[in-house]
Amino acid sequence: MSKKVFVSGCYDLLHSGHVEFFRQAAAYGDLYVGIGSDATILSYKNHKTVYSEQERLFMVKSIRYVKDAFINAGSGIMDFVPTVDFLKPDILVVNEDGGNDEKRRFCEERGIQYVVLQRVPQEGLTARSSTDLKKTESQIPTRLDLAGTWIDQPYVSQYAPGWAITISLEPTFEIRERCGLSTSTRNMIKKIWPYQLPNMAPEMLAKLVFCFENDPERSAGIISGAQDAIGICVPGLCRHYYNNRFWPEKIESCQDEPILSWLENHLAMIPMEPRRPRCSVVDGKDITETKVKALAKAADDCWQAIMNRDLQAFAAAYQASFQAQTAMFPAMIQGTVQSYIDQYRDQVLAWKMPGAGGGGYLACVVSDVAAFILSHPEAIRLTIRRGGM
Repeated sequence: MSKKVFVSGCYDLLHSGHVEFFRQAAAYGDLYVGIGSDATILSYKNHKTVYSEQERLFMVKSIRYVKDAFINAGSGIMDFVPTVDFLKPDILVVNEDGGNDEKRRFCEERGIQYVVLQRVPQEGLTARSSTDLKKTESQIPTRLDLAGTWIDQPYVSQYAPGWAITISLEPTFEIRERCGLSTSTRNMIKKIWPYQLPNMAPEMLAKLVFCFENDPERSAGIISGAQDAIGICVPGLCRHYYNNRFWPEKIESCQDEPILSWLENHLAMIPMEPRRPRCSVVDGKDITETKVKALAKAADDCWQAIMNRDLQAFAAAYQASFQAQTAMFPAMIQGTVQSYIDQYRDQVLAWKMPGAGGGGYLACVVSDVAAFILSHPEAIRLTIRRGGM
């Protein structure tokens, strides 16, 4: 009769390392797997799972090396004890960084053979661990503001209402800190959902993120603009209308595939130096009704040009929006920013800086992104996040 072999773990970000571990463990007999419950992982690791316990159970049971799997009824690092007492396995297998003296003593007390396996990837595959994936492969999107932004601050929209236009971007490139891509909001999101956004209504999700980020006791009373949370959480192309309040009066999104593909074909980003520490882009600000109305008009024109897929009109409105921003906040251009603008201005149709400026990226409108990247390998192609997760 084949021996019963038992292993236990979270198996949240299921990867090839898990499957290889199961394969090696199954060489000792019939393999049974204990899976950490959602409640256990939340209390023990202080974060929610990417996949629910029922999804994880389904995935693990579907692996051919696994005889059966169960949700562990215990808690903490020894949450598998009730499962072991029920199953009565002959062998307990752990990997080299999952073993400890407590598990070893537990097996000795119950007469269970204790086996420690080395982490060896399947031949030809990259070594994988959930910890490394969590550090490097978070799928939380970021956002690029296209036009009208700064209008999301009431001290701007009090002069005239208007739209902010954003696109939600897949994290297909290194998202550097202090570079205008709303990394502060993105980092706040990762405190709640480290790896991907939850499956819920995007506008409600954006409101939750906005409220979470803007703690009423936040130092200096600074309120992050809602365009960051909305730009990240609402997929596709989005515009939001501000009228002397922090949250917009209305939100409209576009998921039209030809329009999103057209935008991807005409946008590229050039990395610049990050915004310097203690850099203030609001110093010397000069906000007037005329300038805010110019910002609002540029956003209206930009949206209409995108809907018509009119490249020249898009470039003109995009540039006009940036000019309106810098007219109100001249400190957006400081340090080496102007030298980057001078270097690329004759090679692109329009340019701006994402976010508050002061450094980061030069976000450019180009005639053809593939051709532009071919001649400018430093440029970054953007992928707009489609509807859904």
